[in-house]
Amino acid sequence: MSRIKYERGISFDEQRQVYYLYMDSGRSEDGHRVRQYGTFPTLSAARKAQDDFLVRRARSKRVAPLDMTLAQWLEEWMKVIVIPNRAETTVYGYWNIIRNHMIPALGAIPLQRLAPKEIQRYYAELMQEKGLCANTVRRHHDLLSAALHAALRQELIPRCPTELVEPPRVIQKEAKFYDSENLKLLYQSLEGHWLEPSVHLAGSLGLRREEICGLRWSSVDFQQRRIRICQARTAAGAKIIDKETKNRSSTRVLYMGDEIYQLLLDEAQRQNSRKLALGEKWPDSGFVAVDRKGAPLSPNYLSMSFTRYIRRKGLPPLTFHGLRHTFATVASAQGAPLFDIGKALGHSTPATTGKIYTHLVDQLHTDTLAKVAAALH
Repeated sequence: MSRIKYERGISFDEQRQVYYLYMDSGRSEDGHRVRQYGTFPTLSAARKAQDDFLVRRARSKRVAPLDMTLAQWLEEWMKVIVIPNRAETTVYGYWNIIRNHMIPALGAIPLQRLAPKEIQRYYAELMQEKGLCANTVRRHHDLLSAALHAALRQELIPRCPTELVEPPRVIQKEAKFYDSENLKLLYQSLEGHWLEPSVHLAGSLGLRREEICGLRWSSVDFQQRRIRICQARTAAGAKIIDKETKNRSSTRVLYMGDEIYQLLLDEAQRQNSRKLALGEKWPDSGFVAVDRKGAPLSPNYLSMSFTRYIRRKGLPPLTFHGLRHTFATVASAQGAPLFDIGKALGHSTPATTGKIYTHLVDQLHTDTLAKVAAALH
């Protein structure tokens, strides 16, 4: 095969009519020369590829060697970047992943020598040996990728190794829900039970459990029959945190129908009676969802109590969050557009609603095709 050398690193193959580019990446950790090759249809394309390679190589050489392990960088990244800019619940979740999984598995590796194959092996071990699901391991990948991209921006590493691995594919879980008949049976079963107002807020208005636990009487307007959803109450481990709603779209105003109106009115009167009975022992927190002693309910307690109730009554299995899915399904069955359902749920875009509630989108497709078919007959 005859090749003509045009300039350093570039030659022309007369038989194949292509330009060959030879790129020297230096030596690997075991001392072997690392070479890369490429073929291009024109000389200008080969020169451009060579220029891009030289820029990348120069940039990588500017990264100063440092004695820092991945564990040390993750700790610094959390304290300097994450903690000042993220919600406390997010910080709690990150620390759990970092301290329980990443540091024991990868923490001792020098930051600049962390290789894609080590990350890929870490993902495989999480799934095969620790039994974590693909969606959970994907959260590990997203966290590690964010931390390493921050290191890249600060010129601590020459490249981000997570860009060269294949993370697990996210598996969209199918939402479980009741139909309108099962929801009616649940409501009838709950009459007079302390869970009744909370279940109705989730099943008839689509509220998240954190929004129910964070709802205050000051946000309930009985005259206008409006509920303003603007706060949430969530948990970071054993710590309960009062915060704003999930995002800007989650802050919304919802109308109270007769049933919700009466339930909340009865609950307000019940709490006033308990307050009179307990006197100073009643903690006037201002929350709608409280126990018999006036203490605000935690989201986890609300969920567990509902699950136990469902099992005890022999009702079809359903989580408390499943009531939110039930609201969306019943609303869709009554002809509500996906856009309006998403607004009531506090989603940022209709795409979010469609992604979570794929069964609604499938039903819309079925209805549309049926209407077209009917029009053609």
